[in-house]
Amino acid sequence: MTPHAGHPRSSGSAVRVACRPMADRTQSSIEIAAEPGDVLDVIADFERYPEWAHEVKSATLLTEDGDGWADQVEFRLDAGAIKDHYVLEYDWNVAEDGTGSVSWHLVRATLLKGLNGTYTLDRVADGTRVTYDLEVELTMPMIGLLKRKAEKHIINLALSELKKRVEA
Repeated sequence: MTPHAGHPRSSGSAVRVACRPMADRTQSSIEIAAEPGDVLDVIADFERYPEWAHEVKSATLLTEDGDGWADQVEFRLDAGAIKDHYVLEYDWNVAEDGTGSVSWHLVRATLLKGLNGTYTLDRVADGTRVTYDLEVELTMPMIGLLKRKAEKHIINLALSELKKRVEA
């Protein structure tokens, strides 16, 4: 699988997002009517995130590994009350067909203290199941229930916007 390689697209789908809090993380899944490679191409195209991930105002590739996959990306986020500039470092564990996982962790930020996540892409009969695990830690204290609610909102928004982008 090479970044941004073209793949034939599938059509039609049902929106189904299932959320469940985990011990220290929040997880949701959605099925996208497209091949895993197509989904991975959208995930890997960071500089186009502002076109479809509306709370991301900019995304700049800082470094990439020898295979052309992003290593570090700087983001500018404007999610209403939460505005931040942060850098994420990525780990790509994907197969040629696009299945596998993309994980990230926070390198630096102003408001965020921790941001760890993973997209896991699995082939299913009608396309790809994307599972998103997320753990967010802010520099200001937040009650656990509110933190999980915020993580759930971030995940559901990200998955629905990813689905719309890939299936467009």
